[in-house]
Amino acid sequence: MSMPQLDSLKKIFNEQPDRRDDPHLLLGIMHHEVAPDSILKYSRLCFESEKSQSSDSILFAAYHKHGATWRGKANYDTSLQYLFKMAQIAENFKDPVNLGRANIEIANTYGESGDFKNAQTYYNRGLDFLRGSKDTLSLGLALFNIGDNLFEKRQLDSALVYTEESRDIFKRYNKNFYEAHSLGNLGRIYALQGDNRKGERYLREAIEVLKETDYLNATSDFLASMGEVYAERGDCRTAIDYAQRSLEAAYNHDLKQDIEEAHLMLSNLFEQVGNIPEAYNHYKQHVFINDSIRDIKTVEEMANLRTDFEIARKQTEVDLLNEQKANQRNIVVATGIASFLVMLLALGLYRRNKYIGRTKKIIEMEKNRSDKLLLNILPHETAMELKEKGKVSAKRFEEVTILFTDFRNFTHYAENLPPEELVKTVDFYFSKFDEIVEEHGLEKIKTVGDAYMCAAGVPFPVEDHAHRTLLAACDMLSFVEEAHKNNPKGETRFRIRIGVNSGPVVAGVVGSKKWVYDIWGDAVNTAARMETSSELGKINISENTYALVKDKFEFEYRGEIMVKNKGLMKMYFIKGNKILSQDNVA
Repeated sequence: MSMPQLDSLKKIFNEQPDRRDDPHLLLGIMHHEVAPDSILKYSRLCFESEKSQSSDSILFAAYHKHGATWRGKANYDTSLQYLFKMAQIAENFKDPVNLGRANIEIANTYGESGDFKNAQTYYNRGLDFLRGSKDTLSLGLALFNIGDNLFEKRQLDSALVYTEESRDIFKRYNKNFYEAHSLGNLGRIYALQGDNRKGERYLREAIEVLKETDYLNATSDFLASMGEVYAERGDCRTAIDYAQRSLEAAYNHDLKQDIEEAHLMLSNLFEQVGNIPEAYNHYKQHVFINDSIRDIKTVEEMANLRTDFEIARKQTEVDLLNEQKANQRNIVVATGIASFLVMLLALGLYRRNKYIGRTKKIIEMEKNRSDKLLLNILPHETAMELKEKGKVSAKRFEEVTILFTDFRNFTHYAENLPPEELVKTVDFYFSKFDEIVEEHGLEKIKTVGDAYMCAAGVPFPVEDHAHRTLLAACDMLSFVEEAHKNNPKGETRFRIRIGVNSGPVVAGVVGSKKWVYDIWGDAVNTAARMETSSELGKINISENTYALVKDKFEFEYRGEIMVKNKGLMKMYFIKGNKILSQDNVA
């Protein structure tokens, strides 16, 4: 449908109130709309319309569109809610084609949320339904989605087989639009397999076809992949251009996952070309979007130090001014009757001395309060620099070890526990983590939702940064496991996974109102990847960290594991969290 036709349908909707609950009109608009919020609006009106309730085909289409659009906005729970309604309609009428389509859509949502196990279950179920039907076009779409899921899991050979089969089907139907998606994914697969020339050719073809359709959802992925191809070649400037185009496409369609990944890619690329401020700006956006996708409110909020400090300082000035005015009045009176009231003058001087004493106490009290707040959120050296100079210069540290933790199923608990209990439970863990960090001489960096981040080697370099960090990681894991096993009161308890990496970082103070001491750089990103690649109850470390502590712990080599935006990386588990003999540790 052309844009003028779509506009004419919307005109009917806007100008003819009696047609606004016409399911066929609503269906026509939502099927050809590309703006996510607009799709949600019309699909909701469609399945809420009384006229739609007697038509299973209309309800099926409306639930399908609504659920798929919520998936694109990274709201996976809401997406599944409507996709399961879609599947129930198909189940009631034993429709194999629609049952296949519904199961594939459910699998897509599980896959994008990172739950690959459930995704594979529903993909297999949907494929069984579709292979037994005559609807080969729906089969082609299912094969494409399965290939896309396998690509995300980095099972590239299997992804290639499914994607090529889907392309063959789309070519038989002369579906250029669908074929372009297959071409784009083939390009991404070939690029990851090392065939950059073939990958670039397919990606360019896909982008050109999709450009003509004004449908940029997949284009953002393909543009990002083109950027990765050029980054692999060392052409960072061209890679940045493609990454920025990917970011623009993702923003145009409110694709949060793509926006987050584009910001992270740009952060890494700008860091490679030496533009640290721009790299940091994109990294901040990446973290912000990541938090919104997770939909978890930060449990610990930093004190508004600057505001408190200014309020305290103003209050001190008011107290001083009031005392000065009172003192001036006394001096005027004393001067007028000095010859008669020498004792009154002495009294005035006495009051002045008391005023000076009170003033000193006020100033000292506020200074101590400000210093305490400042040192509570910033390292001592950094706090002193901020007090003296009014700003803190970013510093590069060549040898730092970074630790990330993450609780299992935290999103589920966050949605089902009362807020007070959730905060109490997280505080139970993070308070202990703070003690462990202080005990081993690490620096707590921040908490984001259920994630805890700390590092050794900042703000002061230390030679045994990796050793300290792994000792802290072992203590954290032991505490979490013990709390999980011994829980006589049946309180909420979590399980944890931990990731560690070592390397250079840039550290500094972020913000102008709520100051935050933060670190960034590729070493931080890799540490986060170590955590996401870890397993429950395990400490996963990179090759960088392993090289520093290989003689001090027992390790289990995991092999080379595919890491998003990093490629294959060697990883190790701390085996049983056992430290070797004291001779080795010393």
